[in-house]
Amino acid sequence: MEQKKKVSFRKWWREARPSKTAVFWSCVASVVVTIIVGFLWGGWVTDSAAQRLVREAAQDAVTERLVSICVAQFNQDPGNGAKLAELKETSTYQRDDYVTEQGWATMADEERPNRKVVNGCIELLVQLEE
Repeated sequence: MEQKKKVSFRKWWREARPSKTAVFWSCVASVVVTIIVGFLWGGWVTDSAAQRLVREAAQDAVTERLVSICVAQFNQDPGNGAKLAELKETSTYQRDDYVTEQGWATMADEERPNRKVVNGCIELLVQLEE
């Protein structure tokens, strides 16, 4: 009976002679795994996704600035104390109509305020002390 000799991994690796097909498919698999890992966990994004993220960030920055203008317009309102109390007493689903009617969130050259500006303004105004 012939006994098989146990070959160490190091010796096996040194003597390994992979075929061209095995090398090719190993390279393809490596590329595919790299792409999957990169997009799922590496933070890679497509060009269109990056542009969308930039556009959303810009819109959020503009909205944040417009919300501060809304609060400034509220602060310049002569009856702001009474109106703040009235806003806080208004039900949450009617507050956006109240702020829109007051005109605080309507910017120059606009007929109607942006909904995000109105909601952000409400959040800040409700936090104010009377």
